[in-house]
Amino acid sequence: MGRGRAVGALIGLSGGTFLYTTAEALPIGLLLPMAGDLAVPPSQVGMLVTAYGAVVMVASVPLTALVRRVPRRRLLSALLAGFVVSTASTVLADTFALMLAARMATAATHALFWAVVVPAAAELFRPALRGRVVAIVFAGGNVALTLGVPAGTWLGERAGWRASFLAVAGLGAIVLVVVAALLPSTRPDQGHAARGATPDARRFWLLVAVAVLATAGAIAGYTYVALFVTEVSGFAAASVGAVLLARGVASVLGIIAVGVVVDRSPWLALVVTVAVQSAALLGLYAFGHRPAAAVVLIALAGLAFAAFTAVLGGLVLRVAPGRSDLAAATVSAAVNVGITAGAFLGGLVLPGHGVRSTVLLGGLLGVVALAIALGERLVRPAVVGAGGSASVDGAAAPPGRARRRRLAAPHATPTRKPAGRSAGR
Repeated sequence: MGRGRAVGALIGLSGGTFLYTTAEALPIGLLLPMAGDLAVPPSQVGMLVTAYGAVVMVASVPLTALVRRVPRRRLLSALLAGFVVSTASTVLADTFALMLAARMATAATHALFWAVVVPAAAELFRPALRGRVVAIVFAGGNVALTLGVPAGTWLGERAGWRASFLAVAGLGAIVLVVVAALLPSTRPDQGHAARGATPDARRFWLLVAVAVLATAGAIAGYTYVALFVTEVSGFAAASVGAVLLARGVASVLGIIAVGVVVDRSPWLALVVTVAVQSAALLGLYAFGHRPAAAVVLIALAGLAFAAFTAVLGGLVLRVAPGRSDLAAATVSAAVNVGITAGAFLGGLVLPGHGVRSTVLLGGLLGVVALAIALGERLVRPAVVGAGGSASVDGAAAPPGRARRRRLAAPHATPTRKPAGRSAGR
């Protein structure tokens, strides 16, 4: 396919991650107006977010296995159509039960979308650009947290919360048209992104463990960040939005930065992002009482976590021990386990030890994740890269070195040529 069409399809897929992330988090910003309109306590509206994450966590792998033979364009188009219908249904819901049902339907399409979107996007371009492509896809989710949710909250406060969901559904219809028109109709078992480039079950499950721990650490600290900046850093409540905006902007910068280096040294990028996140959270515990330091460290933690998620998506395509969509579904479920665990553990230590304990807990969870990632990098630094060439951290080795390795191992299994053509080759 042409490069222009591939770029358009990639933008559409990134738009999908933007919409799903916005829809998932929107009830947080519209908690009070939704509670008043539906005549339920705010805590019950909060269940719309919790239950949403639970559905994604439980349904990702089974649903992905169920539709494993459906061509990607048809599947992603159907998922986006389901997103539009279920999100629009929330506008018509006049009871909490109907709202919850509509949210669960959206969450089911979310579970499948995140499992399929990474290999579908990677398939659009040559393997050497995989990390950058995945970073662009994940950028949509970070832009949603930076702009989408605040914009939806602003609209809901002025035109009613239903107007926000209606706007998201309308944008979803546009993304649906783009994806349906531009995404190639390939079978999910075809192409270079259908399976892991360097299958490694051990590394994959270590990656899953790192995903759970690092995500739990990030969420343990982030869930109560508003309380932290007011009680510990001394900011006024009106300044919380500005602090969160700084974190959101830093998150987008983190995605951009990691996209430049992730294709060269993905495992090193994983170690660095987890290390920076852990250091930022531990720094908040030690220096969070200083307002300027708190803003910098909160932004740095957001930058690191956003970059981490992008690296995670790229590494799944490298080490998936089987089908990449099932591997992506497993990691998506692991991330949601981390989100649930981080919020729960943070809430567990908060009453007895204060809000500073939440960032300390987050930093310590990150240190454990770092130990796993660093240990794997030190023990097994070299793998075989895509195309059969030797690599360090998954980055392709120079042609001369790859040729010498092939001469030294003449009986190595030849690499299968990927099916189809991708843009950018």
